[in-house]
Amino acid sequence: MPVSCRTVCCRPASPVWSHNMKNTTATPWIQHPRFLKILYPTLVAVAMVLLWQGAVSYFRIPAFLVPSPLVMLESLWTHLTPLLLALLFTLKITLISFLLSIVIGAAVAFILVQNRFVETALFPYIVFLQVTPIVAIAPLIIIWVKDATLSLVVCATLMAVFPIISNTTQGLRSVSPGLLSYFRLNHASRWQTLVRLRIPSALPYFFGALRISSGLSLIGAVVAEFVAGTGGTNTGLAYQILQAGYQLDIPLMFAALLLISLAGIALFGVMSWVSRRALSAWHESEAVQSH
Repeated sequence: MPVSCRTVCCRPASPVWSHNMKNTTATPWIQHPRFLKILYPTLVAVAMVLLWQGAVSYFRIPAFLVPSPLVMLESLWTHLTPLLLALLFTLKITLISFLLSIVIGAAVAFILVQNRFVETALFPYIVFLQVTPIVAIAPLIIIWVKDATLSLVVCATLMAVFPIISNTTQGLRSVSPGLLSYFRLNHASRWQTLVRLRIPSALPYFFGALRISSGLSLIGAVVAEFVAGTGGTNTGLAYQILQAGYQLDIPLMFAALLLISLAGIALFGVMSWVSRRALSAWHESEAVQSH
């Protein structure tokens, strides 16, 4: 017998569904997954700092070997102004190279996906640039590029561009064969297939590459600053580490390393947030994590 809409709408809620809804609404904020994602790493960090402080105090390790967290924070506060200025310079190089790697990486991926012959011919050379250590080619880039800041940007961009090329190319090719056949049956143009099918399919791969490349941009900037530091580029965090090493100021080295690590974590967190905001409304990988 057919069931009317009124009967379906007025039917009492299932006990299981009601129980699940009750549990969902009754979950305290302290057990919320987002809060736990912050709480657990914070507890681990606090435990590691306490263990570090206790080990340095118990074994009486001198500060010129391994400073305690308190000594490191004291050095950070003492040299706060030059360290923050150096951090801003390093972040400027990082962000410029990161944006360039996004533009170059996405453009190269679009070119590679248009023709298998082009991808087969060019991709080995892209891999060659990636596997060549940036420390080995950074001196050459600094010699060839006269502007010091531009040479740092080039080094950091070369470090960060490969994941975007690789992931975006893979994403553009990871299209459902059924959907691709449907577009062909409807005589969709290559541009329509790219914009309405391939790009949406590639977005999860693209945002995953952004999380990786943001950190690689920072690493590339710091490595390039280490190489260029001996040539007079004295405004980045890497130069601060070099100067502290020459002066055996180990607490200052740890303070600069702390700022670099915090900057990398912040970049990764921002890219993860952007990825969730862009994908949570329609892609299951982020939709599941957002609940």
